[in-house]
Amino acid sequence: MSGDPRSEDGVCGGDVRYMRDKLRKWRDENYRNSEQIVEVGEELISDYASKLGDDIWIIYEQVMIAALDCSRDDLATLCLQELRKQFPGSHRVKRLTGMRLESLERYEDANRMYDAILQEDATNTAARKRKIAILKALGKTTEAIRELNEYLEQFVGDQEAWHELAELYINEHDYGKAAFCLEELMMTNPHNHLYSQHYAEVKYTQGGLENLEISRKYFSQSLKLNNRNMRALFGLYMSASHIASNPKANAKMKKDNMKYAAWAATQINKAYQLAGCSRKETKYSLKVVEDMLEALQITQS
Repeated sequence: MSGDPRSEDGVCGGDVRYMRDKLRKWRDENYRNSEQIVEVGEELISDYASKLGDDIWIIYEQVMIAALDCSRDDLATLCLQELRKQFPGSHRVKRLTGMRLESLERYEDANRMYDAILQEDATNTAARKRKIAILKALGKTTEAIRELNEYLEQFVGDQEAWHELAELYINEHDYGKAAFCLEELMMTNPHNHLYSQHYAEVKYTQGGLENLEISRKYFSQSLKLNNRNMRALFGLYMSASHIASNPKANAKMKKDNMKYAAWAATQINKAYQLAGCSRKETKYSLKVVEDMLEALQITQS
């Protein structure tokens, strides 16, 4: 045999495996790259569905959700029809049906679908979270926060729900409660550099010398976990600079934080130089980001 990966019917098996593995990688790493998923997934299910074995069902689900993100109702409907044929009465498929109704802004119909699921299975967390998503879509933030808090009383380990609650509190400018949610996340996943960074940003936004010290500490922690996190590096520079210029800071605190700020500025300059920027561009970029963080923080109040 020649070793040609093409089968007798002309399909390139290597290409199919490559696309299938790509979708699996995106699922495993929870990427929300919907346009790419639609591009790869549509070709797979259109041309090679019969060659995917049982993988086809999880691919239908993945592609359907991405299609909803991309307003491809035709593709979402095709995937949903195939899943309904294979799994009639499945709560998972009913939830996907509800998500399609949400995409069409038929929120009452979607809620009825989720209520029917919960009537049969009161512990169905996915259906409860979709109901909260509808409250968010309708701008009912207070109700969404209340429902999320009730949900977390039962499912305290749900990291996605804690993160969602933190975002809702940030949108309401309730930074103290947002910080509490992020503390919960850091306790359950202390090696996630993004949680440390996000917590540092919240403390920076709260302001005041004590919060700035906490902010600097957690920007540093984020950098320890991922030394290529430029947002954390800029955050370290800004928080340390503010502490160094704070009239309430003692002499040692000012001296130490001037060192931290100088170190961060040096690292930022190096990063821009490695990226091929000139010294003038580096200085300008540093000033732009400094001004942006100073004015923007996390969200305008």
